[in-house]
Amino acid sequence: MRGTRRLVPASLRWRLTVWVAALLLISAAAVFVVIYADTGSELRHQIDRDLAGDTGQLAEALRASRARNARQISHVATRYMRGQPYTANSTLLFVLLGRRAVSNHQEVFGTRSPEEGESLAQQTEENQAAHELISPKPGYSTAHVPDVGDVRLHERPLKVADMTVVVAAGQPLASVEHAQHGLAGAFLLAGALVLVIALGASYVAGMRVSAPLRRMAQVAARVDAGELTPRMDTRRDGRGELAVLAESFNHMLDRLAHAFTRQREFVADASHELRTPLTVIRGQIEVLAAQHEPTATEIRRVEQVVTAEVGRLGRLVEDLLLLAQAEQQDFVRPQTILLQPFLSELWHGLELTAERRFELGPVPDGSVHGDPDRLAQALRNLARNAIEHTAAPDGLVRLEVGRVGQERIRFAVLDDGPGIPPDERTRIFERLHRTDAARNRNSGGAGLGLAIVRAIAEAHGGIVRAGEPAWGKGAMVELVLPGYEPAIDTAAPTPLGS
Repeated sequence: MRGTRRLVPASLRWRLTVWVAALLLISAAAVFVVIYADTGSELRHQIDRDLAGDTGQLAEALRASRARNARQISHVATRYMRGQPYTANSTLLFVLLGRRAVSNHQEVFGTRSPEEGESLAQQTEENQAAHELISPKPGYSTAHVPDVGDVRLHERPLKVADMTVVVAAGQPLASVEHAQHGLAGAFLLAGALVLVIALGASYVAGMRVSAPLRRMAQVAARVDAGELTPRMDTRRDGRGELAVLAESFNHMLDRLAHAFTRQREFVADASHELRTPLTVIRGQIEVLAAQHEPTATEIRRVEQVVTAEVGRLGRLVEDLLLLAQAEQQDFVRPQTILLQPFLSELWHGLELTAERRFELGPVPDGSVHGDPDRLAQALRNLARNAIEHTAAPDGLVRLEVGRVGQERIRFAVLDDGPGIPPDERTRIFERLHRTDAARNRNSGGAGLGLAIVRAIAEAHGGIVRAGEPAWGKGAMVELVLPGYEPAIDTAAPTPLGS
């Protein structure tokens, strides 16, 4: 598991580098294709413009010569060609007079016998290419010319005297290919350099991004090994998203450490609570078994002790199960509760359980949205807590109910007992917590009653807190719940004349 955690940041770093490289390569390829095609297209357009100008000049020279027959036209064309001889970087010019061509590069129109170093097949291929070149193709075209390569041609018919001739100009496309190849080479060189720089930058960026994750993985590995104290150093990550992530991670670890600590304490306390009645039961059974002929009185005494301890065990297990169920979504089943009949019946039932001075303050005329069973259980636990801390028969146990804000209701149980120390007022709602010796096991309390009240309050979206009454003596525990709705007066005024 730890090895996997160490590989995660490295994998992220390399994935980021690969993604940046792939994106850069795709972008560079798209840009190269566009520039390569645009460069070739622009060069061909420039060649077409130059060829149009060359054929125009050649046509103007023939038209101005006033030649009257093919022989004179050929003579004028030959003289014009001599003034513009063909080279590798110049323009191919020719005039078609029927099936005969006059050109500044006459060799491209074929010869009867093979040249030196050429085979008969090569000469035949050249003659065939020359034959296609002699065939007029008005406008722009591309042809393969022997010893020249691909040539861009522009041909236009021209009326000279009573004859129609074709004037043509051509330029080799090798310059376009050379320009594109040069562009490709430069682009590949620059692209390779940029790619190397981008890969290095993305790798460094990936390391910086994954560094907090590596530290987080190390902290998680130590926590997994049993240490609960390691935390992320939020000062190293500035104020960005990584700092927020580190703070959230630390907050999660704080909650886990608190939960683990509470769980260990809870298990230890629960084990202690369960061990005590079990020890008593075992001891009583051993005492009874040690007697050869126990008396009926002794058997009844052991029976009473064991029964009491079994009942205490049952109540403890039920409370623990209730607290475990408090984390489930269906722990409460809310409905509308009419406060006056609900509290009157509840408080009247509590008056029959102990000799105390029970008081019920004024109850607002309205309702609350909650689970009646859970709410009754919470109020009974608060009342029993007050009963345990007051003396019979005149100890005060009072319930006050009042509205808080627009939609909240407050249930406060007050007593005139010894009260709750200020430093214990938050801890009394923890599981298996006792404030003093008055809450001993002989009284039946295991320290879960107020924890159950807090679980019920939180399940309703409310709060529970402890304080002291206004008269400055005793204790006050109040439960505040949302969902209060005041009663609506439905009485309508009597119409006049009825």
